[in-house]
Amino acid sequence: MEERVWDGFLTRRDKDVFAAAGYGVRAGFGNRPALLIIDVSYGFCGDRPEPILTSIQRWSNSCGEEAWTAIAAIAKLKDAARRGGLPVIYTTGGYRDDRWDIGMGNLKNGRAVEWGGRDDVSEDPNAFVREVAPEPRDIVVVKPKPSAFFGTPLTSHLTLLGVDSLIVTGTTTSGCVRASVVDAFSHNYRVAVVEDGCFDRSQASHALSLCDMDAKYADVVKSDEVLAHLATLPQGLFALPGVVPTP
Repeated sequence: MEERVWDGFLTRRDKDVFAAAGYGVRAGFGNRPALLIIDVSYGFCGDRPEPILTSIQRWSNSCGEEAWTAIAAIAKLKDAARRGGLPVIYTTGGYRDDRWDIGMGNLKNGRAVEWGGRDDVSEDPNAFVREVAPEPRDIVVVKPKPSAFFGTPLTSHLTLLGVDSLIVTGTTTSGCVRASVVDAFSHNYRVAVVEDGCFDRSQASHALSLCDMDAKYADVVKSDEVLAHLATLPQGLFALPGVVPTP
């Protein structure tokens, strides 16, 4: 049996319970997927690959080097999705200069005031990392809370496009990725979470969140498997009536 990233965090009892209860069955890919890239911004990645404890000195939300490993996988996925004419959807945060609209984030993080940027960083924390930045035909959703669905027009975009499934990447695995996956599941989308295309500042949270999602809400798969699936999809799935395709 394939070893999973979460195996080392589970007790024997946990593994037996999941197996006996029937969780973790593969649901399979959908026929009309969109690629969702969650919060791959400088605030969560830093401006270069470096150890996390170094990176978070300047970027309080940084996930360190593991972010940049995932960025390489995400770059391949977004290129393949664009070649196939599939929707590529990005999310990022956006807050007022006075941080008033962060809400409970002000209470749960002692460095929330830095989320808008510091004098010693060169990039906007909410700006997308260049290696995976949106192109003109892509959809960008600014979200106020962890889920890509909460308080955003994401559902209306997916309805217009006739999307039946999501391929989810980004950060953090235990936060915005998980919240978005649970909401997608609640909206009855098939969901594939790309294991090597997601990242978190906590290794345990990353692994156990993937475990929970794979058990109940999504298929957790490697990027190579997703790329192979995308290559089987026909061109022209998302041609909208009256809309001139973008090359």
